[in-house]
Amino acid sequence: MALHQTNLDFFPNSLVSNRNVEYGLFHTKEKNRLAVFINNGSSDLDEFEGTASEFISGNFLDCPLNTRNARVLRSRLEWLQPRPLELNTSAGLGDRIGLATPGHVRAVQAVDGISPIFAQQSIREMERTNRTPQQVMDDATWGIFQEGWQGGVGADADHLKTPEDIDACLHAGYTFFTIDPGAHVNCQAETADLLALQELASSLPLEICPESSGLSGREIDIEGRKIKYDTSTLLKAAIKYGRVVNHVALMYRHLVACAGKQPFEIEVSIDETDQPTSLEEHFYIASELKRLGVIWVSLAPRYIGRFEKGVDYIGDLQVFEKEFDGHAAVARYFGGYKLSLHSGSDKFSIYPIVNRLAKGKVHLKTAGTSYLEALRTIASSNPDLFVQIYRFARNRYKTDRVSYHVSAELSRAPQTEDVMEPSSLLDQFDAREILHVTFGSVLTAKNEDGSSQFYEKLMSALQSDSESYAENLKRHFIRHFQYFSRGSRKVN
Repeated sequence: MALHQTNLDFFPNSLVSNRNVEYGLFHTKEKNRLAVFINNGSSDLDEFEGTASEFISGNFLDCPLNTRNARVLRSRLEWLQPRPLELNTSAGLGDRIGLATPGHVRAVQAVDGISPIFAQQSIREMERTNRTPQQVMDDATWGIFQEGWQGGVGADADHLKTPEDIDACLHAGYTFFTIDPGAHVNCQAETADLLALQELASSLPLEICPESSGLSGREIDIEGRKIKYDTSTLLKAAIKYGRVVNHVALMYRHLVACAGKQPFEIEVSIDETDQPTSLEEHFYIASELKRLGVIWVSLAPRYIGRFEKGVDYIGDLQVFEKEFDGHAAVARYFGGYKLSLHSGSDKFSIYPIVNRLAKGKVHLKTAGTSYLEALRTIASSNPDLFVQIYRFARNRYKTDRVSYHVSAELSRAPQTEDVMEPSSLLDQFDAREILHVTFGSVLTAKNEDGSSQFYEKLMSALQSDSESYAENLKRHFIRHFQYFSRGSRKVN
């Protein structure tokens, strides 16, 4: 390759030649940059933005890592383009700071059987970190390119609530759209008597009234499980989830109309509710979605037990196994879509159960655990900064915990003066959750003069120790992926 003859410090796995054009990512003192080399007469450089010069027998271009160049690179290297992952065992890997993808790629490379989504972040998380769908997509692209991953990727526009959310993510090139209709769940159905249920049902839109479902009086056998829709059962399901189904259908139709020829798949997320989703409710949702013409690849019920952020499953494993087995049977009844685990990171005790019962048709969704591994890296390289972040997080926790299902208590979380090794706080349940849910406040906190309190220091520390961060992530996610893959090879 001609790029080998330069004196640039390339990431070796990024160097690639495609259609007589060479590409590579190289270090500079300030930021990484993209190099493009084209032989004379073989192509042009007009699409890229950068500084051109003659080199050997062709043209060399030094490019910034911006949105325009990321788009052009994705168009030229097809393996960088997100695509639907269909029913493959898959994992979504959130990256709240834009530096985690190299470590994610290394973990995926080490374990067979996982189809990855490297660009994944919810609209809520983007708002809290002052990022956009396009930034999340582009950061993932550069990380994938740096590590030379060519095994295919998805891109998850997570927890979308409005058509405008869909539009922004569709424009950025996402292919996996997680529809979040949680605001439309009506939990009054749980305690209402029959008369109240009938009154609540009368206000439902005609398209989703209980009579339209075709389920009234039906009894369905699902692998030996009997689901019977008497009047009360159907009314409860329709009232609790009818507007959910209606909202998903409206969002799906909007996506179909706007996507044109752009391929996509959707996930339906009903996990952020207080009560677990019963098998009757799961069946109702799937049946109604199918009746309304919605095509989905995965669904996230609200499972029994607690799926708290960044810690293992909390609940009775035997009860969970029985309930999950039923959800997997319902999914098979309707054709075998994937079951999704939201807040799925670090749920090691249930991974073997989930993969076995769902027969590999499962999607794991993680987010904040990569931020925690960033803090672990900082705890090692800059413990004073880590201690400052932890103290700040303690002060923010009561406010920031409101929108999360967590049970950490400040009274149980160690004070910094009580620990010998700062990184040990990341392995203590309460401190771990406190650090997890305060990410937005940490990343956006300002000093009195308007300067960043932590963000610039945090990013500088991670960029200076990027190899340690990538290796920390690799080790952490190998543990996750080995449980989810159908067969793993020996890892280093």
